[in-house]
Amino acid sequence: MSITSSARRVANLLKATGRKVVFAESCTGGLVSGALTAIPGISEHHCGGMVVYRNQTKMDYLKIDRRRLEKYGAVSAEIAADMASHVLARTAEANIAASVTGHLGPNAPPALDGLVFIGIATTSQKRRAKADEAVHKRRCRLKASRLARQRWVIEQVLDLVAQKLQEDAGND
Repeated sequence: MSITSSARRVANLLKATGRKVVFAESCTGGLVSGALTAIPGISEHHCGGMVVYRNQTKMDYLKIDRRRLEKYGAVSAEIAADMASHVLARTAEANIAASVTGHLGPNAPPALDGLVFIGIATTSQKRRAKADEAVHKRRCRLKASRLARQRWVIEQVLDLVAQKLQEDAGND
């Protein structure tokens, strides 16, 4: 599936479920949010996003705890979960959030090259029960440019958001 069709699928699911999404992005630098904003009419369901590329920005914008960043590292399941739940908590109208953090090269340590964590956090439509969180680990094995790797990650994030929206629609 292409990025455009993945974004269109998310947009249709957001509309069908009445949900609103927000993003916290590190290694994709806002490209997931940008892909979704290419869809006409998405402003009804896309709240926005935060690009938190550096650790200090993660701490300043999302209030990620410095000790957790030092303990787990920015590219970890724990920080991906924190990013998703914190951006959701900071965006009152949103009820689903996605975060992404990873090493996409070209100078990533070999053991971490291509490693990505995607966090998904949701709350009920009625709001403000504790967020339900899930983190997904992916490895981009493309031997390609950084942009090609980012595009692969964008599709992964959008697909996981779509899956969560479909899952939640089935549980309503």
